[in-house]
Amino acid sequence: MKAKELNKWSLSSVGLLALAGIASAGEPVHCDTPEWSDKNVICDKEVFEDDEEGHPDENLWIYTKGTKVREKGSFEFKLKDISKFGKKFGSYQFHDVRPELEYGITDRFTVGVSAFLFHHDYRNIPWAPMSDRQNGSYTGTQLGGFEINTKYNILDPFEDCFGLSFGLAFEHRMAYRLDGSRIDQDSLVPQIFLQKSLMNDKLQLAFTGKLEFEQRKSLNLLEEEIAPDLAAGISYNVKKDIWVGFETRYQSDFLVPFEEGAYAGFGPNAGNPSPSNWDWGEFALGDQFQHGWYVGPTVHWDPSCKPWWVTAGALWQFNGWSAEGSAAATNNKNWDEHEKVHVGITMGYEWEPGEKGGWK
Repeated sequence: MKAKELNKWSLSSVGLLALAGIASAGEPVHCDTPEWSDKNVICDKEVFEDDEEGHPDENLWIYTKGTKVREKGSFEFKLKDISKFGKKFGSYQFHDVRPELEYGITDRFTVGVSAFLFHHDYRNIPWAPMSDRQNGSYTGTQLGGFEINTKYNILDPFEDCFGLSFGLAFEHRMAYRLDGSRIDQDSLVPQIFLQKSLMNDKLQLAFTGKLEFEQRKSLNLLEEEIAPDLAAGISYNVKKDIWVGFETRYQSDFLVPFEEGAYAGFGPNAGNPSPSNWDWGEFALGDQFQHGWYVGPTVHWDPSCKPWWVTAGALWQFNGWSAEGSAAATNNKNWDEHEKVHVGITMGYEWEPGEKGGWK
């Protein structure tokens, strides 16, 4: 990663952490006061209270999410920036910024809405469609799309043998994440969340599985895609407020592009392509187009008696493949659909209505 790219990411990170500092400013809040009694954490002890609200939330990692949902009537605002750096050629960085608001409909059912803000800054990237109109370079910020998501909790990892939740999301995108070109994409995304709590709740294991059913249109191109996105994390409570962990993420696409009236096959199946299909009453997993696999550390900071938290992490690509061969993948790394490293930071702020209709 180049120093210039790191500096730009550092500025955005400092901005998020500054917001966290503002949120924590002012008079100290004691956890036994009505305002923050929902935290149920004893400020002058190095242990959590043995109840649900003393347990860690779902946000210990960057891509992996735990099974926990919002309490009924409570809100949470999140601001996430996952910055992606590095391709085989040229200079590349992409900031995927997502403000999100979640609300607890019941103690088991949460709904959320988020916007996608995309910022691209790359030079000498020959494959990007946007680059075709910009001499291999492009810099710009735009609204990339939006998402509506739901999450329903079945089992609690702190009360049952393991935690289990299911989710369903709808996404609409107007900009392509890789290069910023204009697209029209709709996705339906069923999700599963699993979590196991160990060592008196000081060690957390979690898995998030998504299966994205996407239809993407751009110019004369149509892609119907099935894309598994799998993430798993482990995190340990090293201090009362701090969790340190490790995360891995695997993402793949199964598709055959439909271009200029015909399916454009690739690789060994170029002469007999098999597209993905999920029409009513039919399901077909088409030819695999690519995959990328990442690993790296994470850290989560959730100060006692404060309504905010911060999570950060960095994941490096250690394995990748593309059906387009050496033009897109070399040395077991995928440089077309994936990057060298993903650096993420998320800040969250929680609140709920007061008893007299005001805000706590």
